[in-house]
Amino acid sequence: MSQKKIHEDQKYVDGLVQNNAFIIQAIYDKFAPKVVNYIKQNSGDASRAQDVIQETIITIYNQANEKGLQLTCPFDAYFFLLCKRKWLNQLKKTGNKEVTINEEVLSKDDDAQELAFETSLFEQQHNLFTEMFQKLGKACKDLLKTSFKIKSMEEVAKSLGVSYAYARKKKSLCIGKLTKMVQESPAYNNLKS
Repeated sequence: MSQKKIHEDQKYVDGLVQNNAFIIQAIYDKFAPKVVNYIKQNSGDASRAQDVIQETIITIYNQANEKGLQLTCPFDAYFFLLCKRKWLNQLKKTGNKEVTINEEVLSKDDDAQELAFETSLFEQQHNLFTEMFQKLGKACKDLLKTSFKIKSMEEVAKSLGVSYAYARKKKSLCIGKLTKMVQESPAYNNLKS
């Protein structure tokens, strides 16, 4: 994907990362009405559509911030696909099968499909990590949170009031435990397939 040309709509992704109010408002003005219309036609209402839009914007922000998302397709196609997938997943979870697929609204853009898939996968991985992280004990969570913020293990040990050797060993054990919890989760197997 690195050889693909960055789309001019990258400005929307960059604007989200920079918390640019003008760009965020432009996303709501230009792209949200299509999503609201789609969700209303498919067993939803405007309020639930706004929730999907908000969750999708947060997902795009997280992926751009953590993984340096590079848009290689129009933002409209990418954003709509993500919102559509999120809505269809919500319908699937609630058992509501009344879905009207409007072929004119569906994107045929391969880059949009690929980016939407990558972002959905990123979101699922992020959610799984967060869920398993919350199941760790307080000592592990504190140590890992501190080591995420402070890169130097000497400083981490000092801030937690423990020896450097203990902090390194404990961090290794905590990461091992977290990795094992993630890999043993049924959701992990779904992500792999």
